[in-house]
Amino acid sequence: MKKSAYFGLYIVVAILLVLPFVLPNSFYMDLAIRMAINAMIVLGLNLLIGFAGQISMGHAGFLGIGAYASAVLPTHFGWHPLLAMAAGALATGVLAAVVARPIFKLKGHYLAMATLGLGIIINIVLRNEAALTGGPDGMAVPSLGLLGFELSSDKHWYWVVALLLSISVWASLNLIDSPFGRALRALHGSEVASQVAGVNVVRYKVSIFVISAVFASLMGSVTAHYVGFVTPNFADFFHSIELVTMVVIGGMASVYGSLVGAVLLTALPQALATFEGWETVAFGTILMVCMIFMPRGLVPTLAAKFGKGA
Repeated sequence: MKKSAYFGLYIVVAILLVLPFVLPNSFYMDLAIRMAINAMIVLGLNLLIGFAGQISMGHAGFLGIGAYASAVLPTHFGWHPLLAMAAGALATGVLAAVVARPIFKLKGHYLAMATLGLGIIINIVLRNEAALTGGPDGMAVPSLGLLGFELSSDKHWYWVVALLLSISVWASLNLIDSPFGRALRALHGSEVASQVAGVNVVRYKVSIFVISAVFASLMGSVTAHYVGFVTPNFADFFHSIELVTMVVIGGMASVYGSLVGAVLLTALPQALATFEGWETVAFGTILMVCMIFMPRGLVPTLAAKFGKGA
């Protein structure tokens, strides 16, 4: 891994260590936790979209599977929350592996529509299986305990997600710098050239799709336990679009771009709430300006300007 990448990781860890001591109240603590969770989801999605060049417009569906696994299995079947979380991740990985091969035979907008359809199907199942999921009204999620210690306060949750985010950034940087990551970048550049160079295109597409889906499922479980309640909105189309927008705004093929995109788009709706009905217009205008003047995303654009890697 490059020294600049390590330096960025040190900065992230330092910010995470200092942040809870400077946040003024519980509202900002809650916002910081949601930022960290979204950042981990976007990290996994950026591996798929930014580095491998494969679009997914239904990624919130995987988030919903993880969230509902952590709600349904402990509530109806008495599973331990950690076991339910692992089962949700496993089920998500299996589903992603099964659907990936036929889906990734498609390209361009056909691929986008296929992943969108997958997300919609998951959302419909969660809404219709009311006996298990509570239907459109959702259901409560049991609290999460670790080693006999129950996560009950925002500070407890903050340190858990801060640790998970640090590990996720470190793992993403190392994965990208590995032979697997180099194969993904080659795949993004040209599938034909990758095949000529000996890269198993199908295997790498399926692998990164599964990794990204499992990332989302685990964070769906974490979100469900943190919020204490789940609804099918976890898996709806607009949430998927929001996640993709975080990738694009922060910067595709940029680990730190994922963090910046997640932080900005998690905080922006709160900041624009004072516009009283015009927040959607203001939000859209900001996105348009970013796409027109910084089409590569914030971090890659600034990195290119100042001559640093991202």
